[in-house]
Amino acid sequence: MRLRKDMDHVDEADILFISQISDALAHPARLNIFKYIMQENRKLQKVCNKDIVANFDYAQATVSQHVKKLLDSGLLEVKKEDKFSYYFANMGILVKYVNTTKKFSL
Repeated sequence: MRLRKDMDHVDEADILFISQISDALAHPARLNIFKYIMQENRKLQKVCNKDIVANFDYAQATVSQHVKKLLDSGLLEVKKEDKFSYYFANMGILVKYVNTTKKFSL
């Protein structure tokens, strides 16, 4: 296996970004929640906590913890309407993650 000779184009900010997003996606529950929100958003559906709880066998507290991790990473955005919070997948961050990880390609 050969590695690229020039890895200078991968800077510390890229490494931190990749590690933050990878950490958010590393748990199967978070990956499933993110996938569900992406699919619902694609259908132009809003998603709130009760929708996630209804579609998965996770307690409300567990959903909240996983959603917070996805929000902190930037993979999800939240929009508040009245007393509800609706979640939207941030596809820009996902695309940036994919493109940044490509810098590590062999």
